[in-house]
Amino acid sequence: MSAMLASPFASDADRWEAVIRRDPAADGAFWYSVRTTGVYCRPSCAARQALRQNVAFHASPAAAEAAGFRPCKRCRPTEAPLAERQAEVVAGACRAIEHALETGDPLPSLDDLAAASGFSRFHFHRMFRAVAGVTPRAYVASLRAGRVRAGLAEGARVTTTLYDAGFNASSRFYAASTGMLGMRPAEYRDGGRGTRIRFAIGECSLGSILVAATERGVCAIQFGDDAAALLAELQGRFPKAELIGADPDFDATVAQVIAMVETPQAAKTLPLDLRGTAFQQRVWQALAAIPSGRTATYTEIANAIGLPRAVRAVAAACAANPTAVAIPCHRVVRLDGNLAGYRWGLERKRELLARERAA
Repeated sequence: MSAMLASPFASDADRWEAVIRRDPAADGAFWYSVRTTGVYCRPSCAARQALRQNVAFHASPAAAEAAGFRPCKRCRPTEAPLAERQAEVVAGACRAIEHALETGDPLPSLDDLAAASGFSRFHFHRMFRAVAGVTPRAYVASLRAGRVRAGLAEGARVTTTLYDAGFNASSRFYAASTGMLGMRPAEYRDGGRGTRIRFAIGECSLGSILVAATERGVCAIQFGDDAAALLAELQGRFPKAELIGADPDFDATVAQVIAMVETPQAAKTLPLDLRGTAFQQRVWQALAAIPSGRTATYTEIANAIGLPRAVRAVAAACAANPTAVAIPCHRVVRLDGNLAGYRWGLERKRELLARERAA
């Protein structure tokens, strides 16, 4: 089958539908010209919609110009699509931030980044958030958090890690450390030494299930086919934590989690101890707001958190969810309604949704 036949915009009818929708996914697949204006555009062009009888389709800008049309000044069809241009601007800003953190140079301010991009401060901030899924400040925070985790995991001194990560004051570092790590820095560096994590591995109708909790709340709910593998994953994350199993006082929490799986209509809310980036937290909050028995698309979640372009980042945050069923990432589906990936298996996702709909 040729590439043209495999394209979702293979027919003129499909192309016209894309033009009506101003579908950015069609940019680069074809271009269209308007006989009455003498210009040609990319499918996502925001110009006033032309009449169908005045529109023709072209395989390339060169083909449109050979037919006597000139490029639209609004959508600039000879340049890369707007989304790609914006992504490159944001990528450049990210590289500037990363370079400053690596070299110890002063971090570029929002005004500096905006000036380098050629956009206003307001427009650049909005564009960065739409493309990256987080604000520039949150992006800096996530990079610092990653450097802190990496440094402490390698056994570096806390003070060394503090300055390597770009914190120029110890008070700022310690104020943010619990949110970044889920525990005190020294405990994280020592593989969770001094941290008490109660856990239990049981069986439910969907296979083995691990439930773990700190003093703050449930921090992990994992499905699996091998109880030993589930325990090994928990031990690998916190090799020096005090893992407490067979605790009778923890049985009630485990029972509540299993109830979420077996009888979702009777499930109760659990206290959670979730650690993630600011963006992940926003996504997880949006997931928790999806009613039982309902589904939402990744696009709807992105819209719900005010970042309509961050669909891929939303999907990544769903995949990073550490607490199955408590944060119901199984309720997220593709735009066409089909089931998307689920870290604990599509069959489990399908069954969880079926049980909720039957409740």
